[in-house]
Amino acid sequence: MTEMTKNLMNDVDIGKVASLAEKIMQEPHVANTKWSAEVKWNGGFRSEATIRDFDAAVSDEPEQLGGTNTGPNPVEQVLGALGNCLAVGYAANATAAGITIKDMTIKIEGDLDLHTFLGLKEGNAGFSGITVDVKLDSDASPEALQALHDKVTNSSPVGHTLGRAVPVEVKLA
Repeated sequence: MTEMTKNLMNDVDIGKVASLAEKIMQEPHVANTKWSAEVKWNGGFRSEATIRDFDAAVSDEPEQLGGTNTGPNPVEQVLGALGNCLAVGYAANATAAGITIKDMTIKIEGDLDLHTFLGLKEGNAGFSGITVDVKLDSDASPEALQALHDKVTNSSPVGHTLGRAVPVEVKLA
């Protein structure tokens, strides 16, 4: 175990997060960031998203929706993004609060009516609701875990994005 690993709680280097927060307090413009992805269609319902320098994340539809089931579909990826964002929030905020997380599981489900997607009627093609169940194994008190939960759900970028209307402009080039 390296010296750096010994100083981490929940495998989080909270010092890096604190340094960024301090820099943003001194230079507020640093907080304004832009994130991006590039998606390449690969035929049928298959595509792949390239993000930064990572291997492409594949996407496809299940066979019953006409795909070849070679990867999760976009709505499943949205659910995964929410769960991943919440996991980051719990890990970072637990570490900042001195709470050790022994284990964490986040289960997410979304209700989706396929009528609009399939062109069978007008309406909402997106989720009508999303439920999230978080299981945290920790020795922290129920009150400390509730405070952690409240902080995470009130500061999740993906949670906030999904929970409000966000302007989306799709242009054809």
